[in-house]
Amino acid sequence: GKLGRYPPWPGKIVNPPKDLKKPRGKKCFFVKFFGTEDHAWIKVEQLKPYHPHKEEMIKINKGKRFQQAVDAVEEFLRKTKGKDQASSHNSTEEKNRRNSSEERGKQSAGEEKRKASLSEGKVKKGTGERKKRVSSVSSERGSKSPLKRAQDQSPRKRGRPPKDEKDLTIPESSTVKRVMTGTVAGFKWPPSVSEPVKDSDPHFHHFLLSQTEKPAVCYQAITKKLKVCEEETGSTSIQAADSTAVNGSITPTDKKIGFLGLGLMGSGIVSNLLKMGHTVTVWNRTAEKCDLFIQEGARLGRTPAEVVSTCDITFACVSDPKAAKDLVLGPSGVLQGIRPGKCYVDMSTVDADTVTELAQVIVSRGGRFLEAPVSGNQQLSNDGMLVILAAGDRGLYEDCSSCFQAMGKTSFFLGEVGNAAKMMLIVNMVQGSFMATIAEGLTLAQVTGQSQQTLLDILNQGQLASIFLDQKCQNILQGNFKPDFYLKYIQKDLRLAIALGDSVNHPTPMAAAANEVYKRAKALDQSDNDMSAVYRAYIH
Repeated sequence: GKLGRYPPWPGKIVNPPKDLKKPRGKKCFFVKFFGTEDHAWIKVEQLKPYHPHKEEMIKINKGKRFQQAVDAVEEFLRKTKGKDQASSHNSTEEKNRRNSSEERGKQSAGEEKRKASLSEGKVKKGTGERKKRVSSVSSERGSKSPLKRAQDQSPRKRGRPPKDEKDLTIPESSTVKRVMTGTVAGFKWPPSVSEPVKDSDPHFHHFLLSQTEKPAVCYQAITKKLKVCEEETGSTSIQAADSTAVNGSITPTDKKIGFLGLGLMGSGIVSNLLKMGHTVTVWNRTAEKCDLFIQEGARLGRTPAEVVSTCDITFACVSDPKAAKDLVLGPSGVLQGIRPGKCYVDMSTVDADTVTELAQVIVSRGGRFLEAPVSGNQQLSNDGMLVILAAGDRGLYEDCSSCFQAMGKTSFFLGEVGNAAKMMLIVNMVQGSFMATIAEGLTLAQVTGQSQQTLLDILNQGQLASIFLDQKCQNILQGNFKPDFYLKYIQKDLRLAIALGDSVNHPTPMAAAANEVYKRAKALDQSDNDMSAVYRAYIH
C-alpha cells in the first residue's frame, strides 16, 4: 500500500493475559498476529472471513513478511484440522449434542461441524470451555501496545450486533478466519451485498477532547454527532465519531471553501478538497502556484481579504508565526474580509501566543476561529493521510468535518485555542530530535567503519522500526534530500518548542541539542532541503 496505508494482516483470537483489562464499551477480541509477536484488542466489526478474502489479500500485499504470516496461518490450519479429525465423533453423536440444550456451548469437532456453524450464522453463547478463533486483521508496521491499538480503532455503539457479526461466536474446535478492515489501516474493503450501506466514512477518525482537571483518558463510542462526555470520574474524554459519508465516500459540505497558502502541505490539501467535490477558492503569495489548481476546478482569489469575504470557511497554511500574522493583519489581509459569521481556520504550525492573538482579532470582528495545524509531510498531504490537531470553536470543527476527511485520516479536537499549537510543537519536537539522532547514528557508524545499510537493517528489525525511520535513512543513504518536510521548518518548530518549555520553566535539553545541529545544517545551506539533510551537519 501507499505510505501510511497497510493491508489486512492475519491473526488468531487468543485469551488475553489475566492482568490486561478489556477496553470498556467495545465488543472486541484479543488478537495475536501471525508472523509477528504483536497483540491487540480488535473490534468485532473489523474481523472478516479469511478464506473469502485470502486471494485479495495476497494480491494487495506481496511483501515477504506478509507471505510468512500467510504461511503461518496455513500451517496453523493444517495442525488444527489434524487435531479435529483425531478427536472427531460420529455425526449422530454430534447432531445429538448440538440439539441438547445442556451441551449447546460445548466444544464441537470435525469439519462438518465447522461448516454448519458458519452457515447457520448465529451467535452461540458458549457455557463450557473458552473459545478460540483465527483472524486476519489489518496491522500497522511495528508493535503497538494492545490498549493503544484498541484506542486507535473507532468504537461502535453497544447493542444488537451488525449483520456481518452474527456468526462470530462458535465452539473452540471450529476455526474461523477473519480480516479486519480498520480505520487506522486506511484499507477499504468493498461492501458485501448483505452489509447495509453505512452513513459514515470508516476510514476517518474524529477525536474530541474535553479538558478537565484529571489527566486520565477514556474512550467512548458515539456516532455522527461530536460530543463531549465527561464520566462520573471527571476524567478527560476522547471520543471517536463518524462523519457524514455514504459507503466510505465523503459527502462534501455545501459551504464555499477558501484556501490561502499552496506550499508543500497546502498543495496536497487543496488537491484532495477538490477531488472530494468541495468548492474551493485559492490564493498564494506567488500567484503562479494557483494555476494548476485553477485547471483542476478551483477559483482564483486576488487577495486574502477577497477570499475570506466570498467564502464561508477559509483555511490558511503558511510557514511561521510572522507569515501567519502578516496574512491576517497585513494589507488586504484576512481581517479585512472578516464579518459576522465568517470562519477562519489556521493550519500553520505556530506558537500558542500567536494563534491566541489571531483568534482574538478574528472573533472581535464577529468571526469564528479554529486552529488546526497538521502532522505529516508532503507525501501524506498528497495521500490525504494527515493528522489534524484542532482547537477553538467546536461548532466550526464540526462544520469542517468533510474537509478534514478529505485531507486527513484522523482529527483531534483539543479544546481551547492554543492547545493545538502546543501539542503540534511537542509532536514536531520529538520528530525533529529523533531525526537528528538518526543522522548522528548513521554518521557514527560510518566513521567507525560500520555499514550504514546494516545499521538500518538492524533498526528495521527492532522496536524502532517505522516508516519515518526507514524513509529518512533511505534519503541519507541515497543522498536524496528533496524536501518532504523542510529542514528550516523543523528547526523553527524546535525553536518554538524550546520557547514553550522556557515559558513554564520546563527543561528541554534534548530538543536544545538537536536545535543546535539543525542550526549548523542551516549554516551549510540546507534550509530548503528535507529535514534528513541534518545529516550533513555531522560530516567533517
